[in-house]
Amino acid sequence: MPLRRDMAAPRALLSVFHKDGIVELAKSLSNMGWEILSTGGTSRKLRESGIEVIDVSDATGHPECFDGRVKTLHPAIHGGILVRRERADDMETLAQLGYGTIDLVCVNLYPFEDVAAKDPPAKLAELIEMIDIGGPTMIRSAAKNHKDCLVLTNSKQYDKIMKTLSSADGKPSAIDIDSRRALALAAYQCTAAYDAAVSNELESRFIGGEVPNRIHVASELGTELRYGENPHQPAAFYPASSSSGPKGLASAIQHGGKELSFNNYLDLDGALRIARGLLRDVDQERSHSCVVIKHSNPCGAAVDSTQVGAWTNALASDPESAFGCVIAFTSIVEKATAEAIGSHFLECIIAPGYDDEALKILSAKKNRRMLTIPEFLPREDEVRIRQIDGGWVAQIQGPPSIDWDSVKCVTQLKTDANLVALASFGSTVLSEVKSNSIVLVAQSETGFATVGIGPGQTSRVEAVRIAARRAGKRAIGSMMVSDAFFPFRDGIDAAHEIGVTTVVQPGGSMRDQECIDAADEHKMSMLFTGQRLFLH
Repeated sequence: MPLRRDMAAPRALLSVFHKDGIVELAKSLSNMGWEILSTGGTSRKLRESGIEVIDVSDATGHPECFDGRVKTLHPAIHGGILVRRERADDMETLAQLGYGTIDLVCVNLYPFEDVAAKDPPAKLAELIEMIDIGGPTMIRSAAKNHKDCLVLTNSKQYDKIMKTLSSADGKPSAIDIDSRRALALAAYQCTAAYDAAVSNELESRFIGGEVPNRIHVASELGTELRYGENPHQPAAFYPASSSSGPKGLASAIQHGGKELSFNNYLDLDGALRIARGLLRDVDQERSHSCVVIKHSNPCGAAVDSTQVGAWTNALASDPESAFGCVIAFTSIVEKATAEAIGSHFLECIIAPGYDDEALKILSAKKNRRMLTIPEFLPREDEVRIRQIDGGWVAQIQGPPSIDWDSVKCVTQLKTDANLVALASFGSTVLSEVKSNSIVLVAQSETGFATVGIGPGQTSRVEAVRIAARRAGKRAIGSMMVSDAFFPFRDGIDAAHEIGVTTVVQPGGSMRDQECIDAADEHKMSMLFTGQRLFLH
């Protein structure tokens, strides 16, 4: 017969992998007269803390088996959770079985995501053992019967429940229905995120492929933003769900200023992607990179031997557009850079960190937001998802993967081999400019910089003209990088008129020869990369 010590006492089942706060919760419940059921490591920890615990195997009358794979999957557990208290026949059946009610379930799950993120990857057998079965089942059972059984899935929930119960002599009925519903919803969101993580990881291992077979997205609780792109649009930011902690912009630490806006997040994302792309090409001579973003398009970027030089050259690309910009640095922001930025109007800066003096100088303008991102790593390929009417589209997106050793010079005038690094820099920036796009880049005294950017045009030659206007005289001797082929020679002719000496493009047009002939006429060199870089 299953063990039940006090038929009148409420009972809690505590079975957690992450044990922060569990001793305090158990002590509080025990002091209020609750019986505590527990399993495995949780049971041991509670006993070591002097808390009286009933092992689940004693409550079920059945030992744990298969190395703990089966311990809570028993009617004594799920009957106690799911029994409907208002149904006399349910309660009579429970009594006949000799089981008792379970009034609170506190469970968190095996760290599947942590194991999946191991480098080198965990063996499949280890990963499979991290798929929790009993935990999600108890969570879902308690959430289904939330009006009778409380369900806790996060240590942040413990304090509020303990305070409410303690003010009502430990009676479960003290928890109102709205609180119960909120906990149940959080429970289902917990198991949904867990299932998504398992599905995504096993799909990548069992099926493979570059894009997912299905899209399963899970997030943490959203944070309401002031508004969306425009004041009449409600908006929120949703960090990606991860048991190993926040990633990317969700991990950023903000220093000063007001809350981030919807547009700030979009611009920071664009700045971060370019900056991380540039990190691939960092060398000792050009160890600092700076990116300036406005309305999700770069208006300037530079790499340089000094951070001040990177900022100065990035800003010079289009100082007019950089009014109210977002800036990314790939190295810790120095005092000299903060002084060089001075009173320039900007929204946000994101970087791996800030010197104390630099942060003090930058914070003099109260509305500026400085963000530190702990893991400022080179960008890798990733799945990017966009919602469209009726579904989603997904693609693998990352920095350009051009094989520069295989790039062809197709003109009579051959490209200087020293310009390949400049072309790589220009292509990295170009890959985050909305199409049709043109980027004009040039060598500075100690690095590379954009001198003019033509973004988001329906006509490629118009993109050339915009980049030319922004570059002015700095276009003379520059390199023009295009995200796609030139359908006509007019783009090449326009580039020659402003002083461009080298053209970098994918090639692939039926009129490629016309463009090559135009470049030869103008004594320009031209590289075909073979890789288009559209961005919509």
